[in-house]
Amino acid sequence: MARFDLPLDELRAYRGESGPPGDFDVFWAKTLQEAREHELDVRFEPVDTGLTTVRVFDVTFRGFGGHPVKGWLRLPAGAAEPLPLVVEFVGYGGGRGLAHEQLLWASTGRAHFVMDTRGQGSAWGGGGGTADPVGAAPAFPGFMTRGIDTPEDYYYRRVFTDAVRAVEAARSHPLTDASRTVVTGASQGGGIAIAVGGLLPDLVAVAPDVPFLCDFPRAVSLTDSHPYREIALFLKTHRGRGADALRTLSYFDAVHFAPHGRAPALFSTALEDQTCPPSTVFAAFNAWGHEDKAIEVYEFNQHEGGGPFQEERKVRWLRSYA
Repeated sequence: MARFDLPLDELRAYRGESGPPGDFDVFWAKTLQEAREHELDVRFEPVDTGLTTVRVFDVTFRGFGGHPVKGWLRLPAGAAEPLPLVVEFVGYGGGRGLAHEQLLWASTGRAHFVMDTRGQGSAWGGGGGTADPVGAAPAFPGFMTRGIDTPEDYYYRRVFTDAVRAVEAARSHPLTDASRTVVTGASQGGGIAIAVGGLLPDLVAVAPDVPFLCDFPRAVSLTDSHPYREIALFLKTHRGRGADALRTLSYFDAVHFAPHGRAPALFSTALEDQTCPPSTVFAAFNAWGHEDKAIEVYEFNQHEGGGPFQEERKVRWLRSYA
């Protein structure tokens, strides 16, 4: 796959193709206020995994609309004092997986919380177990046009709200240090991490990798890869509804959350990535509100991005923050 997007020097200056709607901040303040009217009702249930170096808890909390959302909390075995907390969001179509997976962050001596993504968890990995009561039980994609008629009904309103509540839930455990909270994720998880970074002002670091959900107007017109292709196929059938769809999507564009980011950030992108084109990632990175930010560029990679190389980079980078 050859490069298909802007040259790197232009990417470093690219700012995106749209601005936020005028009531963007009001919309999200109201959304989170309504969500917080429901008790978190967090439950941490120990899981017998057979692991000796990591303790795992099956977590349930109340997300958007008070709906139950699942997660895993992993702690280093023997932890007795509050630990820095890494909250992770997963890629499109995936779920929280199985209890014994994803041991990297707990192995660094941090608490690690993985949020299940409502309605997903049926396309790859170890699956998920969180239904979307507004939609259906975990299902195969796509999700990109569910509720796209209005911002109030759009699928990612529920997901982003769940993600903020996931941070709040993870922080409620006595062995997590709320003052040293990091959010991260790749692809869809990276886009969610940017949104959470814009909605929560007290994080210590944000690390989105090859983030999805950025610069919808450009992404939909630039790539024919899924998941963005779902939107184009919807509009191919529903002719004349492009402006209305893009208006709804503008409330969920990570580029519009990015200026509200108040924590240091480490992004990554890949120049041959047709799933999340590099210009869309740079749009969010360039808009990020904290001056302490960096982006790793993988010149000859596609959507896998830096993979284990980026994991190593994040482990080293986070030593300065949590």
